[in-house]
Amino acid sequence: MARVNVSLVLFLTMMVASMQYHGTMAQTRHVVGDALGWTIPPGGAAAYTTWASLQTFTVGDILVFDFTNGVHDVAEVSSAAYGPCTATNPISLETTSPASLTLTTAGPHYYICTFSGHCQAGQQLAINVSASSTTMPPSTTPTTPMSPPVTTTPTPPSAATPMTPPVEPCPPTSSPSSSPSLPPTISTTSMPPPPMVISGASSFPAVIRATLLTIGLAFMNL
Repeated sequence: MARVNVSLVLFLTMMVASMQYHGTMAQTRHVVGDALGWTIPPGGAAAYTTWASLQTFTVGDILVFDFTNGVHDVAEVSSAAYGPCTATNPISLETTSPASLTLTTAGPHYYICTFSGHCQAGQQLAINVSASSTTMPPSTTPTTPMSPPVTTTPTPPSAATPMTPPVEPCPPTSSPSSSPSLPPTISTTSMPPPPMVISGASSFPAVIRATLLTIGLAFMNL
């Protein structure tokens, strides 16, 4: 039981220390006016306006007013009291230097010196406080790698399904100009008549007559 209590106390102590550490890291100390400090500025109120424009104020930050004790002070006032430099009923008043004021709320904040004539001479400060008191670290989430291209594995044909043979391309159709030449047509009118063939009994008397005629002519010449 004692061991459990010691572990619990150690765990709580570490948590509190961690919270205090992060709270300290989140705070930023702003020395008002930097080297000028908190005094009547030689250039009027523009000196503190320019200084504030170069700062970033967030909840948890600390304003440090460095001034001469007994000669200056710092009071936080409302917006209505800031313009006319009204020093009565301030929100807070610090008379000891250096005065450290923690910014606990977001929004506009107004500060003046309550000594006579100091605020009118430019010893006044207006700032705007952001609600965010911590700066988020950059994301450490690794970039999601790009997926490699999907390779499609061809599926082998099923044994039960016959493969369709490739279709052979048809030969090109010959144009009329490439057709083989036909042999010329032989005209029957230019052919000589076939020779007369004497055959049969009908031609026999003509042969006899020709023979007798030849013999007769021979005897006449004798």
